[in-house]
Amino acid sequence: MPDPAQQRILRRLSEAGIDADASPRRLAEYSYDASNYRVQPLAVVFPRSVEDVVGTLAACRETGTPLISRGGGTSMAGNAIGPGVVLDFSRHMNRIHGIDAAAGTVSVDPGVVLAVLSREVEQATGNRYTFAPDPSSKNRATVGGSIGNDACGNHSVRYGRTSDHVVEIDVVTSDGARLTATADGLRATYPDDTGAVARAAALTASLKELAHTNLAAFRVELGRIQRQVSGYHLDNLLPEKGFNVARALVGSEGTCVVVAGARMKLVPKPANALLVCLGYADVVDAARDIGTILEFSPAAVEGIDEAIVETMRFRRGADAVLGLPEGKAWLYVDLDGEDPAQVRAEADRLLERLRGNGRLVAGRPVPDAVERASLWRVREDGAGLSSRLSTGGESWPGWEDSAVTPENLADYLADFRKLLDSFGLQGVMYGHFGAGCMHIRITYDLRTEEGQAVFRAFCSEAAKLVVRHGGSLSGEHGDGRARSQLLPLMYSVQMLAAFSDFRRLWDPSAILNPGSLTDPDPLDENLALEGVPQREWRTSFDLRPMHSGGGSDSETDKPVPSSGSGTDPWVHAVQACIGVGRCRTDSGGVMCPSYRATGDEKDSTRGRSRVLQDMVRGARTVEEGWKSEEVREALDLCLSCKACSSDCPTGVDMATYKSEFFSHYYRGRLRPLSHFSLGWLPRWLKLTGRAPQLVNVLLATPLGKLAAVLGGLTTHRALPRFAGGGEWRREVAAAGVKMPGKKYDGRTRPGADGGVGDALRGDGPLGAEAGGVVLFVDTFTKGFRPEVAGAAARVLAGTGQPTECSADACCGLTWISTGQLDTAKKLMANAAEVLDDGTDRPIVVVEPSCAAALRRDLPELVHTDQARRVAARVRSFAQHVGELVGSGWTPAPAQPLPEQVVLQTHCHEYSVFGAGTQRDALAALGVADVVDAAGCCGVAGNFGFEKEHYDISMKVAEQSLAPALRSTGAGSVVLTDGFSCAMQVKQLDADRATSHIAELLDPGQP
Repeated sequence: MPDPAQQRILRRLSEAGIDADASPRRLAEYSYDASNYRVQPLAVVFPRSVEDVVGTLAACRETGTPLISRGGGTSMAGNAIGPGVVLDFSRHMNRIHGIDAAAGTVSVDPGVVLAVLSREVEQATGNRYTFAPDPSSKNRATVGGSIGNDACGNHSVRYGRTSDHVVEIDVVTSDGARLTATADGLRATYPDDTGAVARAAALTASLKELAHTNLAAFRVELGRIQRQVSGYHLDNLLPEKGFNVARALVGSEGTCVVVAGARMKLVPKPANALLVCLGYADVVDAARDIGTILEFSPAAVEGIDEAIVETMRFRRGADAVLGLPEGKAWLYVDLDGEDPAQVRAEADRLLERLRGNGRLVAGRPVPDAVERASLWRVREDGAGLSSRLSTGGESWPGWEDSAVTPENLADYLADFRKLLDSFGLQGVMYGHFGAGCMHIRITYDLRTEEGQAVFRAFCSEAAKLVVRHGGSLSGEHGDGRARSQLLPLMYSVQMLAAFSDFRRLWDPSAILNPGSLTDPDPLDENLALEGVPQREWRTSFDLRPMHSGGGSDSETDKPVPSSGSGTDPWVHAVQACIGVGRCRTDSGGVMCPSYRATGDEKDSTRGRSRVLQDMVRGARTVEEGWKSEEVREALDLCLSCKACSSDCPTGVDMATYKSEFFSHYYRGRLRPLSHFSLGWLPRWLKLTGRAPQLVNVLLATPLGKLAAVLGGLTTHRALPRFAGGGEWRREVAAAGVKMPGKKYDGRTRPGADGGVGDALRGDGPLGAEAGGVVLFVDTFTKGFRPEVAGAAARVLAGTGQPTECSADACCGLTWISTGQLDTAKKLMANAAEVLDDGTDRPIVVVEPSCAAALRRDLPELVHTDQARRVAARVRSFAQHVGELVGSGWTPAPAQPLPEQVVLQTHCHEYSVFGAGTQRDALAALGVADVVDAAGCCGVAGNFGFEKEHYDISMKVAEQSLAPALRSTGAGSVVLTDGFSCAMQVKQLDADRATSHIAELLDPGQP
């Protein structure tokens, strides 16, 4: 049945000429933020102008529909979701209108992302100025959201809160008035707008009366500590504060006005900064040294505990965290100044003082830029990393933003840990130690009634505790749905009444963000994990964590009983996304290339996850869920690049989810043509390998385009040249590498029979040599790049280690990426049988995507010890080269190594073997100048060849690869270990040659 309220608002918006999206898929994407809550809206609007905002407000007012303002959707308190119309400012209203360095201000739309703003300001001012607020979500959080929550950030010790940087805010009230709030009052945005002039005058009088009536309460209860963000900031209306209406509106969480624009302050950018990393036995010891640290006027004092660090290493490898000193809790202290020598001397004095205090375990300055970036990445990903820990279990927000004065922080944390113990809970602690604001994620069980009762009781006791310590329920995230119900524990009845009066003055229609701050919803209402049916979703992928006997090493350990055990593995996997939104960034890492191309939440990892979460929640049956059109649409532009499995702090692996979903969705349905032309590619290559010259001649004629059309492929992309079936064998054999022979039968001991002659002839079992390596020549290399197989064989033979070749198996990648998992499992089981030779020799795979399939997908799809043994041995070629160089091997390439290399890392290698695998190998080889095209190339296997995805694939290429090619000369070597990456380079610049790292190191024919 259509919802009458939804029909009314959609009709009214349509009459106003405003586009609104009320599709089930879109509503699922916007039912969540980064909090514990789920509230489905009626519609989503993406305003392009303030006029759209005014029109949407009018429609909501006339129909009595709630309106919720939203920026990056990263709220942890539930501030960015609601039951009416959601206004997403981030998609279109994201312009910077002017940077005035002389005045030290910038004029912006509310949807401007903080990191983009800082970057643009620094570029425009020659690095003299920047925008200061820098929450960990700064590369996706917006100015409007920061105004709504009064966000702070990692450098708030120096720069304070967003309210400290507001000059003027342009707002629209629920009755349609366009006003500008300033540091000394309120005015009509346009002086000739008589209605707004009258509204501003009336509001000014009412606000002054409110302040006059509550002078004592405002002075006593508000503004007591640096991070008192809970409630409204009405002390800014006091005469001694200059009647600063702009600051009074900051932190109002979209409950009073809709922010339509702002003028913000700029700050000078420090000339030199130095990170000092300090290790402690625990967070309480670290907090007791804050007073000493603050004496050194740091720009930042941030902290993390060991649970976050261990999870980062578990998920991304040991080298993902560089430069941490010994300890189990760490503080990051940023010192800055004009003279780098003085900054370093100040760091040394700080370390000396802290050693004298007797609590510091170890500490060190971190001048190295790579180490510094690695350490800050751990802190910035704290919320996501702590959600699913390496030690097992889930943690959730809800009490993740409390704040006290820095001098009270240690005692507060000591008492807080006792409170956790009394409830049988654990807390992962990180946050802004220097400002006394702690982000603590806690192991609540939000799925059961018993766990929800504990959550409710704990939050109440935690609120009482922080108030006893003179603190605030919220320090920068706002109260939202998570803490508004607890405000009576912090404020007097008079203050709560003043809050209600303040809100009513601005929004007499009571339509703006209901459920938060005043007349709040219960904090345990609308929980996202509540009401998800307990059903079995049978999957081909074993999504149980590897430590629990499953095949997935993208997940953490087995969920502890209080948080997630008993949850179906598929449900548990798709619920990994907690909404922090790192997939919505425009730079850094690889995730998410499709979102970066379209700017649409639908095409982000988060958006897809939310649609999947609504699938397992709302489908009437499992069968109905697997046939969801909303999920199919959400997954359409997923490139299956796997970058999210590495870049997402919570370890979401959308490529795996897409493959699993497609395997069910297309069961009994006609698949896209490309699933046969590209998904069955290894089969076609066996045929083309018999007459490659004829195939290549035919494809160069109009028949080639016809073949592309019949195969569901784009005609805009040149098809690759096919190689003969025996070419790779001749290349490898010429290198003196043992060719494929008999399979290991599991009984014959490797090396027990067959002499050297047998091994060279390939008559002995694979693995007859106890040492050395196995070179796995994959389908792509055999079918398209046989010369790379030869180069790889010669490089490995040149190491002096016994090298054998295996090519009588397929990794199943093309079937995995198209969701044809029955075939994929058979092929992978065969590969495991062929490669399980009874040794632990490395299996070195030429093509990175095939290496990743054998390493990651094999144990998830083939549930045997044999598969796990083989997967553990798999290396990418670049990874193996790095290990060889690290052990002392020196290559002897026939041609000198180039001075400069343009590096296009294959996404699967990036995500499975480590983001720096190829770059580290090049550095170890002495290639100093590496132009890193750090992003997806856009082809991603079948994606870029499919006709409906070609345009997006080229947009993705413009994110990193195309600019890297344009910025370097034709003589620069382009390193493309992945075949799809090489094809994209050819598409972008047909004259540009590409190389595999094996070809760079090729010693030449023996």
